[in-house]
Amino acid sequence: MPTFLSLIKRALLITFSMAIALAALLALLKDTISLGAEVYLYGYPLVMMETTRVHSGHFIGPENQLRRVRQFPDAAFKDVVRPNVDTLYTTAFFSMKEGPWVFEVPANTQRYELMPFMDAWTHVFASPGTRTNGHTSATYLLAGPEWQGEVPRGMTLLRSPTDMVWLIGRTQTNGMADFETVHRLQDRLQVHKLGTENTAHTRIQTRTHIHKLTATPDAANASDTWHKHHSVSVPPVSQMRNMSTADFLTHLMQLMVHNPPYAADAPLLKRMAAVQLIPGKTVQLKWHQQACFALGRWLAEYKVRAVLHTKSPDGTWSTPPLNLGTYGTDYNTRAAVAMVGLGANLPEDALYPNTSVDHRGKPLTGQHRYRLHFMADQLPPVKAFWSVTAYGDNEFLIDNPLHRYALGDRDALHYNADGSLDLWIQADAPANALHRTNWLPVKHHAAFLLNARLYWPKDSALQGRWKMPAVERLD
Repeated sequence: MPTFLSLIKRALLITFSMAIALAALLALLKDTISLGAEVYLYGYPLVMMETTRVHSGHFIGPENQLRRVRQFPDAAFKDVVRPNVDTLYTTAFFSMKEGPWVFEVPANTQRYELMPFMDAWTHVFASPGTRTNGHTSATYLLAGPEWQGEVPRGMTLLRSPTDMVWLIGRTQTNGMADFETVHRLQDRLQVHKLGTENTAHTRIQTRTHIHKLTATPDAANASDTWHKHHSVSVPPVSQMRNMSTADFLTHLMQLMVHNPPYAADAPLLKRMAAVQLIPGKTVQLKWHQQACFALGRWLAEYKVRAVLHTKSPDGTWSTPPLNLGTYGTDYNTRAAVAMVGLGANLPEDALYPNTSVDHRGKPLTGQHRYRLHFMADQLPPVKAFWSVTAYGDNEFLIDNPLHRYALGDRDALHYNADGSLDLWIQADAPANALHRTNWLPVKHHAAFLLNARLYWPKDSALQGRWKMPAVERLD
């Protein structure tokens, strides 16, 4: 009869043997697992864009029409992480198969304006606005990759490399008191299909979306018929998280037909084709490949989350890389941005330094008081404007009695006698009345992060010669 010790030895031997076998199996399958991770990061932005487009059609409005957002988000807003309270948006998803589209931008001398167009892979292929065009008027022809017509006189061609296009326009808004002015600026923006300048369709588009975000459809025009979805809104990022790997790959292969990859993607596409992942074809992974791709996806998400949550040990701010919007084959960065900041601008249009730690490298929390000090010659260098927004650890705006979510150079801030500036970040109102003017509220005993925004940054910020100052903990 085996002794207890011999049973333990046998169990350890079996366990050790299984571990060796598993390690050997993983070694054999590591290339497939690695490919699964790469394909997931490569395709995430495209599938995320489609998920966002469908979600937007259900809860915001129809495709191929401008949607004018009329007010800032507040602490109850949970659709998109890190929403801004600096600009009002004018957005639209466009289908190039139904175009081309004419986008009219009259002259604007009152506010900084940015109208970037993003393709289905989240690359910014055009960025009309104050930085690129000054304050002059312009008319653009937005056309897809296969359109071969003649560009009408007086129009500038914007050629999209994909069928899906997302316009995420932003107009500088100096607080809620500025809404009326910005609404007028939004209303002057118009879009219509080429050749339909005087049709009823164009008049319906303009009328139904000028004064409200949701619209009442005109029964005479079937293309305008839509209804706001009354089911519970599940944010696109949550939909992506809940999507099975098989569904993800199926969507990706379908979407790549009309939203073709770039020429630089050829090496990865060749490896994908080796496992029968071919655009327009049915996904037919073998069972072990499916398991490897699922594991690869998990590893990819884990890696991205780890990088995104890495805290600076010395209290410095993290600044997204300067290839935002023009990623090339940097699929990792492109996917990470799609996960936490879909719709990011080109760095030339906006920089987004952020931090969740103080000058000692300790996490920011409402348990303490903080000061953000800018020396007089070290204020954020911008040609437009700047702001600093506080978010909870869930990356949404922090509820507070003042409904104050950000501070910036458009606010009536109190500057020190030497021209320097202090922002006070804490849960309770500062005792000093002057400090209360510069107070950015956070929540008691809750972690938070800060996100600066530099619109139209100067070269010193773009080239790294200027840095955000560390957040100083005061108690």
